[in-house]
Amino acid sequence: MDIEKAFISGLNVGSYKDFAKLYEIYAPRLYAFIYKLIHSESIAKDIVQEAFIKVWENRATIDSNQPFKAFIFAIASNLLLNELRNHINRMKPINDPEILEYNAYNSTTYNNIEEQFSLTELIKSLEQAKQKLTPRQRELFELNKEIGLSITEIAEKTELAEQSVRNQLSQAIQRLRKEMKDYL
Repeated sequence: MDIEKAFISGLNVGSYKDFAKLYEIYAPRLYAFIYKLIHSESIAKDIVQEAFIKVWENRATIDSNQPFKAFIFAIASNLLLNELRNHINRMKPINDPEILEYNAYNSTTYNNIEEQFSLTELIKSLEQAKQKLTPRQRELFELNKEIGLSITEIAEKTELAEQSVRNQLSQAIQRLRKEMKDYL
């Protein structure tokens, strides 16, 4: 029996020591994989932690004959897909009640998005949609939605009026929603 199978067998019966060994082996690889896709340290760390929480919660049912790497990466990919879907659903034009109502309705109708689209297709589609933005819209969108800067911080950084930032972001999000309609 190879060492990984031994760790999984121990994990099956609740060995925290074996769980810690699997974490030690796979957490850095998983983090690098997620970070490479999204370029966010905090989200990558959260997904790695959440993936291993799911491993611990399902420890009794993990098959030691199956590759653990494929198992943990599949969990992380699904978690990342959920995070991206939630991120896209949070994108909305400022003060647009029609879009907010649309989001509320659609958030319950697409529970099986993981089955409809692969992670790579979603990421590729988002990147393609962002290419259709003006350079300024893309910059503002990335500063706000990907880096997490506030409207005020963006206005200071770009030397634009706050209202101009809001308007540009609103236009960018509307364009992205149009381009990404198949994923929403």
